[in-house]
Amino acid sequence: MSNGQTETNLISNAKWAFTTRRVDRQDCTRLTTDFAAANPGDLVLCEVQRIGSHKRVQLNVGRYSQLYPGDTVVLACGARYAPDQYEGIAVIDESGSDMLAGGGVIGTMRKSNHRMSGPTKVKPLGVISRSNGAPVNIADYAMANMVLPINLTIVGAVGSSMNGGKTTAVASFAHGLSKAGHKVSAIKVTGTGSFGDYNAYLDTASHFVADFVEAGMVSTYQLPVSQIISGMNSLLGHASAAGCDVAVIEFADGIFQAETAALLKSPEVRQILDGVIFAAPCAASVVGGCEALRSMGIEPSIVTGKVSASPMAVEEAEKAAAVSIATKEELLSAESARGLLEFIRNSNRDQVLTA
Repeated sequence: MSNGQTETNLISNAKWAFTTRRVDRQDCTRLTTDFAAANPGDLVLCEVQRIGSHKRVQLNVGRYSQLYPGDTVVLACGARYAPDQYEGIAVIDESGSDMLAGGGVIGTMRKSNHRMSGPTKVKPLGVISRSNGAPVNIADYAMANMVLPINLTIVGAVGSSMNGGKTTAVASFAHGLSKAGHKVSAIKVTGTGSFGDYNAYLDTASHFVADFVEAGMVSTYQLPVSQIISGMNSLLGHASAAGCDVAVIEFADGIFQAETAALLKSPEVRQILDGVIFAAPCAASVVGGCEALRSMGIEPSIVTGKVSASPMAVEEAEKAAAVSIATKEELLSAESARGLLEFIRNSNRDQVLTA
């Protein structure tokens, strides 16, 4: 790979993951091998060695591509926190690294859910660089920085755990509000780069859709909270500039996840939230989650999630947690969504977020 043209061909002929979607490929001309110096967001050309749990990669064009041993892929160096799958760090092992997420993240796995068969193994071929040798990082292609707007109603969505129903709640509420005539932005502010949630938001007819990748982060795990808040505020600024009057923003994983917990406790985040959606899979998690949120000084405005699919679980949760459970159908209804938004807007903020 000493010949520049050969390196360019290797880079251009690879499968480019969804996390790289904003990168200008014309900037990607060289490969360097200082893997120890790779930072979160740096692009890495890899060769698939062994297929594991991730048998497909999410392409930058928004579809899946089957992976085969010998395939070359462009991934972004990053960490991941996913209790249902893997926990990994943004460290590249040149002898063989791990594909931590199907959206296109390379790093080193530290912990795995026992139901997983192990990560897909990839061999780093080189850190993708510019002609001057500087690594290409997705942060170089972030949306322009914007200031936090003051004319948006902002509703945060959190959950008891991964796969508790947060994304369905955000998508359903965004769709219901869109049908009610609002210009809605649906934004994922933390997590690991993937097109699953992003595409779910696109399908809702939301006026503006974005995630943290647009703010220059391949993953928010182990990043400074100040950086995450800055990216969140910038995306909200873009939503406002696009003409939105409502933003529904999703925080990944559960309320005890390090970054999510820190954000919920941050005065900078609390001062912009007009309401909070809490999603949970069962009655017990509703009760425990509501107690945890209330201990933080947060009273959920809307409680929903997988629990809402069971009338019996709803009865248990409403009685034990002293809340009302909103079903997916209610969130999807224009009339009901409009009413829930009015409830949030008319509520005294001190009733939702206290010191």
